[in-house]
Amino acid sequence: MTRSLDGKVAVVTGAASGIGAATARRLSGAGASVVLVDVDADGARQVAADVPGRSLAVPGDVSREEDVERYVRSAVEEFGRLDLHHLNAGITGPFTELPEMSVEDFDRVVGVNLRGPFLGVRAAFRQYAGQGGGGAIVITASIASLRGSHDLLPYQTTKHGVLGLMRGAAMYGGPLGVRVNAVAPGLVPTGLFAANQTATGGGDDMIRRGTTVPLRRTGSPDEIAAVVAFLLSDDASYVHGEVISVDGGSAIVSTVRPSGGAGAWDTAEVDRRVSFETEKQ
Repeated sequence: MTRSLDGKVAVVTGAASGIGAATARRLSGAGASVVLVDVDADGARQVAADVPGRSLAVPGDVSREEDVERYVRSAVEEFGRLDLHHLNAGITGPFTELPEMSVEDFDRVVGVNLRGPFLGVRAAFRQYAGQGGGGAIVITASIASLRGSHDLLPYQTTKHGVLGLMRGAAMYGGPLGVRVNAVAPGLVPTGLFAANQTATGGGDDMIRRGTTVPLRRTGSPDEIAAVVAFLLSDDASYVHGEVISVDGGSAIVSTVRPSGGAGAWDTAEVDRRVSFETEKQ
């Protein structure tokens, strides 16, 4: 059970579904007033109506500076202050191979996944300074922040960048008493990936891949939300500048050892690249 958040005001971005919605429900259940931000305005309103405590849904695109400023302003106007901030909104981007990736697609993912958290962190610190004190910030990173793959390159790039942002913000916020951390989910089936039904790594493929992690299953949004709520609470009062993996043990796997899965699957299923030598023939 997360320590009581009575009297706290929390903002959660990407709150219309998945991890964001689960976090909003958990923070509200612990006593916080919650502001739910999402481009899906109807979805955010529905989740806001379902949480047990005081809530406010604010439509907004986290990649837009004016929208970020507006959701912070709305939180303060409605509840008087801002204490906790879960910067969770994100997109996968296309499953396009590297040579065919467009600059426009790359920039779109950077806008939501990296500029969005930057704008949110900056807005939070500005508000903390104005109100004479702050609280805690958690950014949703990913197992993609810690490991590499050749697909979802913009997603990989931005999730690595999120950790740089988190660590820099933690260095700045520490002397001010503002804790900044990140959570790194592993395989968690949400609408973020499920929409890509035909792509390797999308749709139901995540369930199949979940059987290879040490716990032999995928996670749930609420399991991630539990860790986010802990990091935002005073239970984590000496946790700062950290990324916490919530991935069923995925990050510890050595894929070059038999016990880690080496040789357990046919790499041809995922390795569809043609050698340059073959292309020349």
